[in-house]
Amino acid sequence: MILETVVVGPYQANCYILAEKEGSEAIIIDPGGDYNKIKKAIDKYELIPKIVINTHGHIDHIGANDKFRLPVYIHKDDANCLLDSKRNMSAFLGSPVALDSKIKTLNDKDKITLGKLSLEVIHTPGHTPGGICLKIGDIVFTGDTLFYGGIGRTDFPYASEEKMRESLKKLMSLPDKIKIFPGHGQASSIGEEKKSNPFI
Repeated sequence: MILETVVVGPYQANCYILAEKEGSEAIIIDPGGDYNKIKKAIDKYELIPKIVINTHGHIDHIGANDKFRLPVYIHKDDANCLLDSKRNMSAFLGSPVALDSKIKTLNDKDKITLGKLSLEVIHTPGHTPGGICLKIGDIVFTGDTLFYGGIGRTDFPYASEEKMRESLKKLMSLPDKIKIFPGHGQASSIGEEKKSNPFI
């Protein structure tokens, strides 16, 4: 399996490119900006992008969605972020953005399948109402729910500290061997975060 990380935008968000092998169809997770940088990584493996998935609806994770002209999958509780510059935080940064990609809404436990790739949706509200993590095999893409040594902020509009605690409990119930690939920063594992994350 190909798993390529591209760090994008001023907030250094992790965009992930997932594919079975070189030359195959690909999933793009959180293309938050720097379209040309993401495209270069896709072209390196001669991939054919087919799906965009947003782990949540903040601008640093959705900024380049429209550039790919692909269906965008996002949890139903964050779908309005793609259309509302206040909900996606871009209005507060002085450059309001509303997107027009075709939206496909997700629910907890949904499966997103492309060829032999199958991602399970884990609804993890807290940072946003529709925050999700995506599990494939022994890997979980944790968006802005869980970071190496940290967790997502809950002081933004529509965030919830109580729901974040519940979401973290859900993630900590996963096996220690599960590797986490967060929305910002370096990769880790569930076991490592149980031991050393001060917020857990």
